[in-house]
Amino acid sequence: MSTVLNVLLPIFGLILVGFICRRTNRLGPTAASEMNRFVVWLGLPALLFSLTAKADWAQIWQPGFLLAFTGGMLAVFLITLAYRWKTTGSLVDASIDGLSAGYANTGYIGIPLCVLVLGEDGMAPALIASLMVVCVLFGLAVVCIEVGLQSKKGVGGAIAQVVTALLKNPLVLAPLLGAAWALGGVQMPAALDEFLRLLGAATVPCALVSLGLFLAQRQSGPSEGAWPLVALKLVLQPLVTWFIAFVLLDLPPFWAHAALLLSALPTGTGPFMLAEYYQRQAALVSRAILFSTLGSLLTLTLILLLITP
Repeated sequence: MSTVLNVLLPIFGLILVGFICRRTNRLGPTAASEMNRFVVWLGLPALLFSLTAKADWAQIWQPGFLLAFTGGMLAVFLITLAYRWKTTGSLVDASIDGLSAGYANTGYIGIPLCVLVLGEDGMAPALIASLMVVCVLFGLAVVCIEVGLQSKKGVGGAIAQVVTALLKNPLVLAPLLGAAWALGGVQMPAALDEFLRLLGAATVPCALVSLGLFLAQRQSGPSEGAWPLVALKLVLQPLVTWFIAFVLLDLPPFWAHAALLLSALPTGTGPFMLAEYYQRQAALVSRAILFSTLGSLLTLTLILLLITP
């Protein structure tokens, strides 16, 4: 139990600090947005670029882990998407709900958690999972939203608009540029390496404090339906991932544990950013993030008790 507390307390402690600072008005109403901009546009892209530019791609290419984590993620997204699309008739709202149910917070919580639990080697599965969440799931959700919004313009026009938007996203562009750098085989200059290290080191604490600031904000609008999304995220996704990783594929313990741990993470802020951008049900998404973050204290504790000696 002490191991579990040592892992979770620093992470949720930083989230709590941000929450308290906002509720006591030590940090103002725009603090969450501005700190999140720093993370999205500077800190996390620097970290993702550095990791992918220096990554051992032969070691990162783990088809079993990819199938287990991505399979659980996409299964939950597609189930939620199909059900909500059928009941609401809106592909846009259904896409955001599906994203809320399947979007694991791999960047803000997953990276520090995996490093604390699995050691420095835990960065590899956390990086892979982050790329899958951002490049695959987030991209798929944006495609579905744009198709729903741009259906009158035709699928071709919607796809062109989506591709343009994705190429402008720093969380998509940074790892792609890092991968291109790695393929080029050029040694990274020491000054650039240190610059990226310093910038990337600020990512995790700023991201966690920003998440706390965000969770402390009161959102207006209806929030019914958050709990089913939380159950899908914290219960169904880990169960599907567990079945694929442990039963179907019988992965090595390190990769199986990493897949299970990352699949059990709470919902990240990506769905909220999309809901705000497209002026959709932001209150529902914010509640799903808040409730899943609080609920993950229990589910992550149970999983850590199972996978840690």
